[in-house]
Amino acid sequence: MTAIHFAGLHVFWLPILLSSVIVFIASSVIHMAPLWHKSDFPKMPMEPQVLDALRPLAIPPGDYFIPRASGMQEMRTPEFKDKMARGPVAVITVMPNGPISMTRNLVQWFVFLLVVGVFVAYINARGLPMDTPYLRVFKSVAVTAFACYSLALVELSIWYRRSWVMTAKSALDGVIYALLTAGVFGWLWPR
Repeated sequence: MTAIHFAGLHVFWLPILLSSVIVFIASSVIHMAPLWHKSDFPKMPMEPQVLDALRPLAIPPGDYFIPRASGMQEMRTPEFKDKMARGPVAVITVMPNGPISMTRNLVQWFVFLLVVGVFVAYINARGLPMDTPYLRVFKSVAVTAFACYSLALVELSIWYRRSWVMTAKSALDGVIYALLTAGVFGWLWPR
């Protein structure tokens, strides 16, 4: 019983593809059904006034931190400290005007799921021999997939003050995705 080398990853095309499809369907159900994500983005107070104030500025699409100092020296100035105290302090993502292309987002999401599947296959193929029992594959793949789906989300709450509740909900999604991925890989592990 030897571990599978990178060149042998072709044996995982079916679990990679099938787990990606299953996670894609599960994520669609989770996000379209009125479950735990319905309150992720509450309506901004005074939204019409905020939009009217921002619209003439024609802010280009991008990610912004406001107020933003040009460096550590400026951060120490009384003027910058006053800006921070007066607020608002915000991290803002400005998207292009017009309808959001769900097709583009869904294609990118599916490609991400395939990439996760490849990493899961590679990491576990290096550590688990062929003929590994289902439960051992399940446990190892679940941990690897959870790390891929969820752990990087925590830094958004640490550094950018994203709601910890929102991060926890997304981590719960990651647990579900990881369990589904683990089930498929355990079932289709090379024997």
